[in-house]
Amino acid sequence: MSHPAFVSPDEIRSRFSDAMSRMYREEVPLYGELMDIVRTVNARVLADHPEAVSATEPDADVARLSSERHGAIRVGTAEELRLVRRAFAVMGMEPVGYYDLAAAGVPVHSTAFRPIAEEALRRSAFRVFTSLLRLDLIEDEALRETARATLARRRICSEPAIALIERAEREGGLREADAAAFIEEVLKTFRWQSEALVDAPTYRQLSEAHRLIADVVSFRGPHINHLTPRTLDIDAAQAEMLARDIGAKAVIEGPPRRQVPILLRQTSFRAIEEKIRFQGDGEGAGGTHTARFGEIEQRGVALTRKGRALYDALLEQARQPQEGSSGDYDENLRRAFVAFPDTLEALRAGGLAYVRYAVTPKGLREGSGEGSLEDWLARGHVVAEPITYEDFLPVSAAGIFQSNLGDGTHQAYAASPERAAFEQALGIPVHDEFALYEALSRASLAVVRERLGHPASGAHEVHS
Repeated sequence: MSHPAFVSPDEIRSRFSDAMSRMYREEVPLYGELMDIVRTVNARVLADHPEAVSATEPDADVARLSSERHGAIRVGTAEELRLVRRAFAVMGMEPVGYYDLAAAGVPVHSTAFRPIAEEALRRSAFRVFTSLLRLDLIEDEALRETARATLARRRICSEPAIALIERAEREGGLREADAAAFIEEVLKTFRWQSEALVDAPTYRQLSEAHRLIADVVSFRGPHINHLTPRTLDIDAAQAEMLARDIGAKAVIEGPPRRQVPILLRQTSFRAIEEKIRFQGDGEGAGGTHTARFGEIEQRGVALTRKGRALYDALLEQARQPQEGSSGDYDENLRRAFVAFPDTLEALRAGGLAYVRYAVTPKGLREGSGEGSLEDWLARGHVVAEPITYEDFLPVSAAGIFQSNLGDGTHQAYAASPERAAFEQALGIPVHDEFALYEALSRASLAVVRERLGHPASGAHEVHS
């Protein structure tokens, strides 16, 4: 239990998320326009379709959606990964999931730092997708050593930030003045710094190996490369981006538009070109770097392992269309996903999606009587609500990364997933996202049984 004088991790996370949003809006003005688009679209959807929204987004409101976002950073070493893990822990954020992007031509593997408790997610659903550079995937040995030596020289957190992290770990939290200082100091870690750590020839070599390698190695810290607000209608948001002459991606990453959204859909505008100064540059010299971009996401219900297997199979079917299929990817995607049920009840009954259960006013009035969960649902004594997917899709993440790295960067690495090596670098295991969703669903069912006077059951009624 934290000391009453400590600022709660949820409050620190919420303040930090707001501070990062203000900083990124100053650094990348188009992000501010994305926020305006998202607020406009969300307000319209909530006003025009309140019943449809409440069925798929029980907690949706303009205030929460306007403050909900994820960011993404890239670190270069195990030491840096452990340091940002400790910083995020002060904000109540834990590593969830393992993502191997090497097979998609991106030489990193990743996790997502986020809150895991239901109430913490309601307070501030801020997430940071954090990638660790795979130095072993740099084929040129000399370049690999140059990258390693460059990363070894940098310090991504200030001394005051490290001292505050250590104080939080030692004392169990931060008081008000320290929490404010922590936010200010840690924010510096993710700020854009245009002065490169390398000279122009080294930067070109790193870029030729992979633009993302140059982005990670060449600068003083893991600058935030995008912030992503959440919308209730990503198709409308994309259309608005195009109407405002913002160069949106041609394809929305993830599943097609559905009555009941599943997992995650994302779109973005291409990375902006920013001026940088290399080591050894004379007056007026310099170059440009392309890495930071804007993104919008729409979140749906979390899928079980069974649902995810079906999703992956249908996505692969859309990407590898049969003879005679349309050459239009969106059309092939829609056709493939006809096989994925599109009502919440079908998703629940088929064990494809995670739901939380709640007793209805009718159930409280009439009591449960004898019967099973299915009986209570049929009588209207219990209702099932979707559990929002709080994580990321490897294919979507890789697609967004590639689309913002420029043409000609795609390549496949003959490397297998290295989860054990990633967790060793991290210093702790990552959470299994499926286990977290299942625990939420089971906990809700236990509360239902308690309220209806049936606290114990041996039935396995939550699908995984």
